[in-house]
Amino acid sequence: MPDRAAAQSSSAEATRCQQLIDYYDRYSAGRSAHSDGKRNMTRIAADIDCERGDYERGIAEMEELLLSRKFTIPPVSSAQSVR
Repeated sequence: MPDRAAAQSSSAEATRCQQLIDYYDRYSAGRSAHSDGKRNMTRIAADIDCERGDYERGIAEMEELLLSRKFTIPPVSSAQSVR
């Protein structure tokens, strides 16, 4: 049973990681003349970390990036909180 819980946790973390990246991509593009959107190196690093399964690091990087850009970190999506 612990394996199933770990798999659900990893799935929730993967979903959260992607949620933060998608949020950044949607709202950062075109915010200013100096917007780097998907080309932002921190965003790219977070995406790579998430793809490799290092969700905790990817989430932390995205939260830090969002805060540095004066974004409010979005709540966990309702689909995740059901689990």
